[in-house]
Parts: sequence; C-alpha cells; structure tokens
Amino acid sequence: MDEVDEFSAAPVIAWLMYTRETLRQLLYNVRTTPNVNILEKCGRQRLEVLDLSNNSITGVDPSYQRFPCLKSLSLSHISISALDLSLLLTACPKIEFLSLVNPEIAMSDSQATMELSSPTLKKIYFEAISLDKFILEADGLESLILKDCTLEYFDIIGKGTLKYLEIDDVSVLHLEIESTENLEVIDLSSFTIVWPKFYQMISRSSKLRRLRLWGVVFDDEDEIVDLETIAVCFPQLSHLSLSYDLKDGLINYGLQGPTKLENVAVLELGWTVISDHFSLWVAGLLERCPNLKKLVIHGVVSEAKTHEECHMLASFTSSIVQLMRKYMRVEVQFEYE
Repeated sequence: MDEVDEFSAAPVIAWLMYTRETLRQLLYNVRTTPNVNILEKCGRQRLEVLDLSNNSITGVDPSYQRFPCLKSLSLSHISISALDLSLLLTACPKIEFLSLVNPEIAMSDSQATMELSSPTLKKIYFEAISLDKFILEADGLESLILKDCTLEYFDIIGKGTLKYLEIDDVSVLHLEIESTENLEVIDLSSFTIVWPKFYQMISRSSKLRRLRLWGVVFDDEDEIVDLETIAVCFPQLSHLSLSYDLKDGLINYGLQGPTKLENVAVLELGWTVISDHFSLWVAGLLERCPNLKKLVIHGVVSEAKTHEECHMLASFTSSIVQLMRKYMRVEVQFEYE
C-alpha cells in the first residue's frame, strides 16, 4: 500500500481485518484519517515482514502487540519514542533484520541513552540516524551497515558473530565494537577515524577477506597507515581497496615493510586529486601483491580540466601502460567519474 494524497482509514482497517490471519508480508506507506495503528491490527498474527513508512508509533505493548513470526522489520520516516522502539523489538522474538531510515526518535527527559537489545538480530541497516548515545546489544549480529548517521557514542555489544561492517558518511566520536574476531568485511568510506584506536579494535580480525578504506580521513593529519600493518594482521585478505591522498608530501597509505599481501587477488586504487606520485604508489602496491589477478583504477576527473590535469592524466596513463607490461597476468580496469 503506497502513499496517496488522501486515504480513508475505514477500508484500510477492513482490508487488514480480512487478510491479517493469512498475511505474511506488509509494505505500508499511506497516511490515513484517522491514523491506523498497524501494530494493533496485525499483532499476534503470522506476519513475517513488516515495512512501515511515514507513520507514527505510540504506546507499544509487547504483551498485546506481539509479533511471534516477524523476521524483518523496516521503519522509514517513522515517529517513535526510544522506549517504544525498544519495546517493539522485544515484541519480535524471532526478528533477524532491522532497518531504520531517518526515524524521528523522541527521548524522554530521564533517558539520555538509546538502548536496543535482541538475541536473534542478524542484520542491521541504519541510515540518517542522529543520537548522542546509542548502545546496541545483539549477540547474534552478523552484518551492520551505517549510512549518513551522526552519533557521539555508539557501542555494539555481542559475542563475536559480526562478519560484515560498512560505515558510509558517518560522524561518530566514539565507536566501540566489543568482539571483532570473526569480521570478514570492513568497508569504510567518507569517515573520519582515529586510526590507532580503530586498528586496535580490529587488529584481532585475522579472518578479514575484504578491506575498503575510501575517502577515510584520519583524525591526526600526520597519521598514515603502513601496508606492513595490514599485511601482518590480515593474512587472509583477498580484496583491498584504498583511496590515495597526499598531504605535505606524505601519502596516507605508506609502503613501509617487507611483508607481502600474498592472498590479495583484487586491488582497487583511486584518487580524488591526481598527482605525479600516484603511479609510483600503484607500482609499489603491485610489488606487494605477488598473486594479484585484477587491478581497478578509480579516478575523479573534473569537466573543466586544466592543462596541468590533462598533463598528469596523460603521464599517469603512460606510466600504467608501461607498468602493466611487467604484469601481463593482471587484468586492468579503469573507472572514471
């Protein structure tokens, strides 16, 4: 049921009452007059997927508005209190997937922290969430995606089941993940981090297969990440993506150390502002990856290219052509925007 200008509540309620005993999946994005309490109408039934948008949720009662079969809950542009959101999660004893997109979460005067807890959650997607303090307890969590969020404090409590972590355009002052031993994928983009603290948190992720650090800004301007650290801590790494940045003559990802990235088969490298040093950096990384099969070059090229930009791009292209004669076994792909 999609959004329309006006929708009477009566036919919606009639339809829900008629179908709710057999209903398994509900995508609901309508405003009605008066408002329809979906939780009340569909609670204690066999609903497995609920996607609710542009509505408000108030007065959640887990004993009455219980969803014994619900596995997937998506709330988009929903107005809800922190307490009701916590109670709603409690009312879903089999929930595995939770999505929150741009919710309006009301905090009570006595509640400074948003706390959510579920032993069955496996996947979480949060987008456009703004909170001061957020504590998430999910012992079975396997996948966490954060996009366009502003969080001062975010603490993830679990038993080490997390395998996939993606953070995109997020502002967070303090990020704590208690157990990272089983992480297999880390994807960070447009994210400011204190690298020593973040590295300390993920340093035990020996099973890591994919690492993406794209547009990552280090809190300390002089901070660099050396490839030796990545090679030693993540021996199973097979897919590595790094974006190049040059500040005061220092490259953000240094090539110090002798350890090879033996298992890296796919290497993605890119720039935001091209320089003469980029091709040398690419050459250095290729030497560190003896079993590389594919190289993807990402670049940003402005529409109003200056003579200097054209010269650097031409010089880089020539350098790559010469370099790839040395690595004939490697497939090369260019993606410019």
